[in-house]
Amino acid sequence: MTSPLFRTKSVEQSIQDTEEPEHALKKSLSALDLTVFGVGVIIGTGIFVLTGKVAKESAGPATALAFVVAGVVCALAALCYAEFASTVPVAGSAYTFSYASLGELPAWIIGWDLVLEFALGTAVVAVGWSGYVRSLMDNAGWHLPETLTGPDATDGFGFDLLAFALVLVLTAILVLGMKLSARVTTVVVAIKVAVVLIVIIAGAFFIKADNYKPFIPKAQDVPAGDSIQSPLIQLMFGYAPTNFGVLGIFTAASVVFFAFIGFDIVATAAEETKLPQRDMPRGILGSLLICTVLYVAVSIVVTGMQHYSELSVDAPLADAFKATGHPFYAGIISFGAAVGLTTVCMILLLGQTRVFFAMSRDGLLPRFFSHVHPKYKTPHRPTILLGVLIAVLAGFTSLNELAELVNIGTLFAFVVVALSVIILRRTRPDLERAFRTPMVPLVPILSVAASVWLMLNLPAETWLRFGIWMALGFVVYFAYGRSHSQLGRRGKQLSADDAR
Repeated sequence: MTSPLFRTKSVEQSIQDTEEPEHALKKSLSALDLTVFGVGVIIGTGIFVLTGKVAKESAGPATALAFVVAGVVCALAALCYAEFASTVPVAGSAYTFSYASLGELPAWIIGWDLVLEFALGTAVVAVGWSGYVRSLMDNAGWHLPETLTGPDATDGFGFDLLAFALVLVLTAILVLGMKLSARVTTVVVAIKVAVVLIVIIAGAFFIKADNYKPFIPKAQDVPAGDSIQSPLIQLMFGYAPTNFGVLGIFTAASVVFFAFIGFDIVATAAEETKLPQRDMPRGILGSLLICTVLYVAVSIVVTGMQHYSELSVDAPLADAFKATGHPFYAGIISFGAAVGLTTVCMILLLGQTRVFFAMSRDGLLPRFFSHVHPKYKTPHRPTILLGVLIAVLAGFTSLNELAELVNIGTLFAFVVVALSVIILRRTRPDLERAFRTPMVPLVPILSVAASVWLMLNLPAETWLRFGIWMALGFVVYFAYGRSHSQLGRRGKQLSADDAR
């Protein structure tokens, strides 16, 4: 007999639960909306910041190849997500997928982690957005009091008013409906992509061929204590990584990978998509392809404009234009970064509320949060609750305290989804799959291997935080979720009916 901890929720039951009127989300999104969402959340600080860091420290002009490697790793995971999102078009993404294949406890674990990751991600992005906006305001001669610019600016009380206000405004937009959210995102993404294209086109005129020499700089050993990789790598494999050279490209890929995180959030909107079987794969894979092309193009341009050894780490694109005597473009880039982070923040918040909503509809969190708004058909209760909590977190949080927290939960989700594809192919070969991951089990196995490798590259502090949050999650599950599970209650009811 299967343990209650690993009881699975059938795909048919998951879809049936979405049809209950008071728990049903409105279907309003198209493939274009999903692609825009994906581009909106992927293109953020990564393209504006990480390019300079990895070029200067790890790969030189070969940074473009590092983006290609990272894009391939994400593509492996994206193929797995596309199969699940089209087969199980239910809110919750990796949480829902693992519930259908691995069981309730694994589903709870991944859902619990994604809630934390999206919350921290939203707060970090909001604080970063605030910094860009304050910089633009300072250039215009407008200055906020130090006490309203966050704890980083003062030794005493500090509250980041701009970050707080941004999260509240985005919360209101998400409550009012997915179509409104999609329209706002479309406008903002159009501005953001236009800025990126300006960087590519304008920067192309300032490229100097000599800056590409050598394209792959000679390898150098990382000095002791300066390794950008986790101590786990050296502990398990007994070697220190290298800067530059061919191996430096893979070291760089482990860093720029995090510039791609976000495409998986598209899967959380599966339940609100008009034709998920067709549009989900298009949205997930399309947004990833677009962003990979833009990332590669930007890295080629910026390393051609300025020698990699001279690139700025904090603002490489803007400073590269300043170095060539064109500060006007630097201002445009700062504006684009500020605008771009708006959509990143909103879509991270969107992803979190959908995972929370799915978990509450299954009874693992209070069912109070699984009711949709009677007019807007959005999960307004978890959206408002989480929006207010994250707004307060963003207002009182120092960026330095959160900036180093990388998304280990997303990589963990990649592993879970890839394994789930293999398991569900064996347990439910009869399911109609509008999109099928090619070369199963090879592609999912490669996705697991690549994700685990990148997880090993994360700092030890990230693993410690991950462990503490997971331990707390086990306590919540056994204290509340296990006994309130809708799936468990249905099982008990069926057993009682059989006994009679």
